[in-house]
Amino acid sequence: MQRKRIVVTGFMAGIPIAGVIWQHLHYIVGLQRLGHDVYYVEDSARFTYDPTTYDVLPDYDYAIALLKTLSEKYGFQDRWCYCARFFHPNETVGLGYRRMRELYREADAILNVCGAQELNEDLLQSSRLIYVESDPGLEQIEIDKGNPRTREKLARHHSLFTFGENVGTPNFPVPTHGLRWMPTRQPIVTDFWKMEALPQPGALFTSVANWNTSGLKDVEWRGEKYLWSKSLEFLKFAEAPTRSGEPFELATNLKDPAIIERLTALGWRLTSPDAVSVDIDLYRSYLQESKGEFTAAKDQYVRLNTGWFSDRSACYLAAGRPVITQETDFTRFYGGKRGLFAFQSLEEIAEAVREINADYAAHSRAAFEVAAEYFEATKVLADLLEKAGV
Repeated sequence: MQRKRIVVTGFMAGIPIAGVIWQHLHYIVGLQRLGHDVYYVEDSARFTYDPTTYDVLPDYDYAIALLKTLSEKYGFQDRWCYCARFFHPNETVGLGYRRMRELYREADAILNVCGAQELNEDLLQSSRLIYVESDPGLEQIEIDKGNPRTREKLARHHSLFTFGENVGTPNFPVPTHGLRWMPTRQPIVTDFWKMEALPQPGALFTSVANWNTSGLKDVEWRGEKYLWSKSLEFLKFAEAPTRSGEPFELATNLKDPAIIERLTALGWRLTSPDAVSVDIDLYRSYLQESKGEFTAAKDQYVRLNTGWFSDRSACYLAAGRPVITQETDFTRFYGGKRGLFAFQSLEEIAEAVREINADYAAHSRAAFEVAAEYFEATKVLADLLEKAGV
């Protein structure tokens, strides 16, 4: 493969949550391992979030310190830029403003990870923007509703990719109106996560979740409302620990005393996500030290039959930790049995737990094999670049 100059754009400094940071690092390191010349640029007019103070302010000291640390640890020092467009003139740290604009013009590809990069005149000098959608359903519904701003935004990109592997097929109900959405997956650098040892006795099925995000990206389509929150999906399966005969743990920001009491009575152990959300190494250890993951999926992903799969769940798999997750029709493509189970009912959850417990070592090996075959960063990104014609 010929060496290319590739820019990854995103929001890991502006929203420095561990899961978000890992999501971006997998792109950066995966592209490096393919032999490409990789840069990270965060170019935004949005104020930054400081997870240690919970403040959103026009102060990017935390963001800059984070990028410096990450760049030194993961090999992109002297190849990153943070541009604060909420100041005039634009304040830039790392690579200078002029060099950032040159990169936009020179790059063979600019990956708009999660579609989070705001389009500005500098960025639009490039004809090689690649849109990577992590939340399938939203953009397709806006296009179907005739939203001109969404159509214009997507038209500015050379290629459109989505984690919703059913998008654009008869298995996905929302018409795409001529837009070509190509399937991709979250790349995972599996050796960052792989564990040789099995978890300690007493380890639990766990997950990390933002309990209630309804309202942020909820959408109405053809008379029905589709939620962006997991909370109602978790509550549908609240009896999962009881039915499975063992406790499950959830690191989440749940505050409602009545729901806390109900879940606790049903065998859930609830813990604060604050520490693991701030520290990427603690986050990784939390997943690695778990027995596996039990999680629900967002209402939108399930009812729209997207074929979506969680990047966090893929990290559990890479650690050799079996995953039991809600069906979005991803089993059309992989999983559904050893190491990775999909459920639509409480009975299926309990049966998956029984199967894993009956031969944990085999399911641990199978979990890693799923990650290595379907999510390995070099495989996923080589496929994306080839489909994009890079």
